[in-house]
Amino acid sequence: MSRRVVRQSKFRHVFGQAAKADQSYEDIRVSKVTWDSSFCAVNPKFLAIIVEAGGGGAFIVLPLAKTGRVDKNYPLVTGHTAPVLDIDWCPHNDNVIASASDDTTVMVWQIPDYTPMRNITEPIITLEGHSKRVGILCWHPTARNVLLSAGDNVIIIWNVGTGEVLLSLDDMHPDVIHSVCWNSNGSLLATTCKDKTLRIIDPRKGQVVAERFAAHEGMRPMRAVFTRQGHIFTTGFTRMSQRELGLWDPNNFEEPVALQEMDTSNGVLLPFYDPDSSIVYLCGKGDSSIRYFEITDEPPFVHYLNTFSSKEPQRGMGFMPKRGLEVNKCEIARFYKLHERKCEPIIMTVPRKSDLFQDDLYPDTPGPEPALEADEWLAGQDAEPVLISLRDGYIPPKHRELRVTKRNILDVRPPSGPRRSQSASDAPLSQQHTLETLLEEIKALREQVQAQEQRITALENMLCELVDGTD
Repeated sequence: MSRRVVRQSKFRHVFGQAAKADQSYEDIRVSKVTWDSSFCAVNPKFLAIIVEAGGGGAFIVLPLAKTGRVDKNYPLVTGHTAPVLDIDWCPHNDNVIASASDDTTVMVWQIPDYTPMRNITEPIITLEGHSKRVGILCWHPTARNVLLSAGDNVIIIWNVGTGEVLLSLDDMHPDVIHSVCWNSNGSLLATTCKDKTLRIIDPRKGQVVAERFAAHEGMRPMRAVFTRQGHIFTTGFTRMSQRELGLWDPNNFEEPVALQEMDTSNGVLLPFYDPDSSIVYLCGKGDSSIRYFEITDEPPFVHYLNTFSSKEPQRGMGFMPKRGLEVNKCEIARFYKLHERKCEPIIMTVPRKSDLFQDDLYPDTPGPEPALEADEWLAGQDAEPVLISLRDGYIPPKHRELRVTKRNILDVRPPSGPRRSQSASDAPLSQQHTLETLLEEIKALREQVQAQEQRITALENMLCELVDGTD
């Protein structure tokens, strides 16, 4: 008589638990835009949520410790002229966040450690290059100031530190892009598109290195993420509109490594992958559950672990980076579930009797220091993330300012040729100023502006020090 052997896994008993009521964030008007993004982004310092706003787009940024009811007049981050569709925290600076909007722009914001007195309306930089809505943002995992944005069928990779376009991939996708994901060292992209094709792209060569048509046969949106082993994990729909998950080897796209049908629902499954544990969490928009699976090298390769269920459906979900978790409580993941009017933390825990640091649960994880500069990555260098230990917990660094150095367009001399005719109102100016004096005046004004910005930065740093001193 054969006896079935239970698969050994330290994550087999992971369980989810909603935080207590006083640890939620109440009275937040979560955005009602019909867009399949998570609407929420979180890091070890802040929680950001896209909210309803009249006359444009906005999101709210709250310190993690500011739980409870949020004042209706709490300052927002506003600046877009149309709804915000996606937000993403910079992995190398916990005070910097990017936002993408229906107004075709991407804005990068510096969030102060102190609570601002009024709305934040001035981004550090506005990135303009898309001609249609921008719905996807994704920071490079290892290179400083490199940000990817996708709008309809165009992907642009920016150097946020200079405001320049590094790469533009505008001829690879014939239709709307549904998802984009970097691999661990940022050398490749996995994209899914409305044309039902899963693509692996080398952005610096501008080449599609592998592709698979109809990885999921249904017409509804597909999502894809890289795994630690270099495989691609996907979620999509069958031809009969059943939700489905798949695991693929990019070196052999003919047959899936694994393919499993899930259930029948219209909600797109958003995958959140943790490379440290190789667990993928599936959060369906409109669902009231989070299902999680462990990906291994043993058949059937994608192993169901458990389901966290609650009563309320989720409008979106934020996923905390590993360095923001409480390691002394064996917490291996934390989600921020968006309801219609609140945000609720959900904690995933491995049950352990000992309160000592668990080395097997917390291998060294990517820290906040970049491994490369933007120009090094563009020149062809690759580097794995700079890892840190969580043995003594993680303390976020103090406020670090993102420096933007725009290329001076005046360094490029205007082409010689006939000048346009000027109106009568322009005549006195043209008579009094030569080109040289105009350039000198612009230079002087620019220096004044830079001096004022430096003064503002110094005052903000003083304010941060005073706030830290009174904690």
